[in-house]
Amino acid sequence: MSIVRYQIVEHDGGWAYKVGDVVSETFPSHAAALKAASAAAARQTLAGSTDGIVYQDGEGRWHEELADGRDRPSTEVVDDP
Repeated sequence: MSIVRYQIVEHDGGWAYKVGDVVSETFPSHAAALKAASAAAARQTLAGSTDGIVYQDGEGRWHEELADGRDRPSTEVVDDP
């Protein structure tokens, strides 16, 4: 199972959380960014509905799959500099 890491970082004169290369909005304090990251990480683990999805890959081919709504990643919030 994959792990999604939420990293607390300084950003644009405040604080944000980062997942991979994607940075959240800026929060006025470290505590606010940590709270938002913790909430987002918790939501990431919630099961959803099993449903059909259609997507296009990087080579332009279309795919149809059944996405299991119970297949959720583990998450962690990292607060290291």
